[in-house]
Amino acid sequence: MIVTTTGRVEGREVAAVMGIVAGETVLGVNMFRDLFASIRDIVGGRAGGYQKALRDAREIAIAEMVEEARALGADAVVGVDIDYEAIGANGSMLMVSCNGTAVRLAR
Repeated sequence: MIVTTTGRVEGREVAAVMGIVAGETVLGVNMFRDLFASIRDIVGGRAGGYQKALRDAREIAIAEMVEEARALGADAVVGVDIDYEAIGANGSMLMVSCNGTAVRLAR
């Protein structure tokens, strides 16, 4: 499955538009990760736990979107947009959503 943020796949023509597809994931943020991130804010450095959580959430959301596109018979998703949002009490949860247009490419 080709997944791209561009509106088309270079060198390929869109044969059919299958529809809008989306994937979402919501992850709770671990309080220990919060504690260590706070310490890093004070002393400097990267918050590796948060970076991994963001990467994992993004991969899950994209996988769900791709699964939905496959179910429609698509072989590519174009115009993909990925959004990140802190939700819940005090931003205690992380939501990642992605959406795009499922298409079937000409052979």
